[in-house]
Amino acid sequence: MENTVAFVEHPWEPIYDKNSKVLILGTIPSPKSREVGFYYGHPQNIFWKTVAEVLGKQEPDRNMESMKKFLLENRVAMWDVLKSCEIKGASDSHIKNAIPNDFSDILRTANIQKIFTTGKTATKLFNQYCAKDVGMEAEYLPSTSPANRGMQAKQAFMDEWKKIKI
Repeated sequence: MENTVAFVEHPWEPIYDKNSKVLILGTIPSPKSREVGFYYGHPQNIFWKTVAEVLGKQEPDRNMESMKKFLLENRVAMWDVLKSCEIKGASDSHIKNAIPNDFSDILRTANIQKIFTTGKTATKLFNQYCAKDVGMEAEYLPSTSPANRGMQAKQAFMDEWKKIKI
């Protein structure tokens, strides 16, 4: 149910390899993403379209293997800030009892030069719980969620997302 508070544990491993230069973090997978089995899986979420456009690439097919290949080919690592939390539906504003992920393996293996977070809550949580241990703060990117349609229509949205192109 979208209106009940649920305990959510992150269902997937991070996506990265030694060539990854940019790490993009959401907060925690939404109910729809968990249902379909991949990051940013809600059909109205424009994450994959946005990243493909910024990188000048074709959008990957909507399955974990295609998306994983797309990310690695473009030197992008992906995961989420939280390992677990209590959350009401997909609303980041209703997160409670947040436990952050451990990013040490990613940072030890990959050549991460910048960390970006999708949405204000992800940025706040990363910078509050993880930045000190990681040794860098995350840079905010506007959310690609359907709840952020107003911002997505503006040029500033794409200008912000262009920062991932290193």
